[in-house]
Amino acid sequence: MNAIRSSSRALAASFFLVLFAVVANGPAYAFDWPFRSGLRGETAADSLPPEARETLARIRNGGPYPFHRDGATFQNRERRLPERPRGYYREFTVETPGSRDRGARRIVAGTGSTGNVQTSGEYYYTDDHYRSFRRIRE
Repeated sequence: MNAIRSSSRALAASFFLVLFAVVANGPAYAFDWPFRSGLRGETAADSLPPEARETLARIRNGGPYPFHRDGATFQNRERRLPERPRGYYREFTVETPGSRDRGARRIVAGTGSTGNVQTSGEYYYTDDHYRSFRRIRE
């Protein structure tokens, strides 16, 4: 009987150690495992919401941008996108109908080999405020 009780305690202790290790590593999103990058594949440009297509057109045309933060450096702190030098990525707001603020939707553009977001062809869409991204396929 003591052997069973002892093994039950050891099992419970092991469980709590594993649980602590998972919680101590920060928030875990089910969709992040096993890919911590946050990149969730691709999406065709014509399958984006109309507001995202409008934002993409503005980026390609060099503006005008309705939000003062449009074109600001996206720092990729969470490393959801491929690592690049600071200043490589720029963020642009995708309007959310009914939202009183900028909402959660963005297009992040890389400067690519051209050094210009208008012509780089490297665009990523997020609708969950940078938790995950899909590369926009044109």
